[in-house]
Amino acid sequence: MADQAELAEEIKQLKEERNAVILAHNYQLPEIQDIADFLGDSLDLSRQAAATEAEVIIFCGVHFMAQTAKLLSPGKTVLMPDPSAGCPMADMITPESLREFRQPYPDAPVVSYVNTTAEVKAESDICCTSSNAVRVVESLEPQTILFTPDANLGEWVQEQLPDKEIIIYPGHCYVHVHIRPEMIQELKQEHPQALVVAHPECIKEVRDMADVVTSTGGMIRFARESEARQIIVGTEQGLCYPLRQENPEKAFYEIKAALCPNMKKTTLAKLAACLREMSGEITIPPDVAEQARASVERMVAVS
Repeated sequence: MADQAELAEEIKQLKEERNAVILAHNYQLPEIQDIADFLGDSLDLSRQAAATEAEVIIFCGVHFMAQTAKLLSPGKTVLMPDPSAGCPMADMITPESLREFRQPYPDAPVVSYVNTTAEVKAESDICCTSSNAVRVVESLEPQTILFTPDANLGEWVQEQLPDKEIIIYPGHCYVHVHIRPEMIQELKQEHPQALVVAHPECIKEVRDMADVVTSTGGMIRFARESEARQIIVGTEQGLCYPLRQENPEKAFYEIKAALCPNMKKTTLAKLAACLREMSGEITIPPDVAEQARASVERMVAVS
């Protein structure tokens, strides 16, 4: 069995041969982050890939992220090293359940988190990310807004926009809801000088304990710009790797319970096999892709 160095060398060679670009989400294994051409959150990665001359996009993340890359790069081949890497939150809403959810509010626009399938995006009026959700909702003229599928993110947006009435779909990220207030409190007792950053997908009790509530990209910017020397990181523990790489003089404390098994499915061996065999291709029916792309493009226009 090839060791990591051999696999990494093979991946670099195959990448050149295939004219491919490798994208890795911030929650991926360190060795995947190290070999990626672009590292970040899902939407920024998809937009970066669309701007390259690469013919092939390898998305090291979960399924909805690779779909988003395909939406923004319809003429490129998009592959996933492990297509079984899904997102339980994205699976909590379907086109059918979304239609049922919006039925009592026929005039209310639907804002769907980018952490959804292409089919759900196609049924939505506009998408959002954790970093632009407030801006997207604020941009909509109607007073009543339907928000799917993450209830904690929707609740946080409602706190920022009290003049809006946000009807929230009851979904959640199982990783972020595993972050409990007592975990934050324990780390604060061990590191009393540390600031706390929390993802808006966390429950309210955790968000209320945080010094900053922001997206993964926002956490990276905060760590870079803040004078704080110690930071408790309230999101999936994989983010601590790029934070430490970029800020070696600072200490970052992860939440041990915040682990996404789906994000850890991608390995160097699977990545090499994906490039070797051109396997795990992402396809979206043209009618679904057209409508889903429109929802994403409306969000980009607002942002």
